[in-house]
Amino acid sequence: MTFQVRWPDGSETACYSPSLVVHDWLTAGAEYPLADFVERSTTALRIASERVAAAYGFACTSAMQHQAEITTIAATHEGGAVRVLEMHPPLPAPATAPAPPAGASW
Repeated sequence: MTFQVRWPDGSETACYSPSLVVHDWLTAGAEYPLADFVERSTTALRIASERVAAAYGFACTSAMQHQAEITTIAATHEGGAVRVLEMHPPLPAPATAPAPPAGASW
């Protein structure tokens, strides 16, 4: 999956994760204080890389590269907020129960 973020200075970065676990830590459209974003995103990318390691026997170097990039870019800012612009693919819509047939009495 990918997620696009806007930094406090207006610059944008596209990040990659091999796992949808990022959805557990970040929300598209949400804004996070810089330190909170760094903590959330690096945690999500670490978990994603660990999932790859568990499945294939080696960590995801791309996830680790993006984790390092996030940390490096964040260090150039003295605060502010990071907005998650989009996440692709989005989470599927929650399943809903079908409506009962017309005239059904339960």
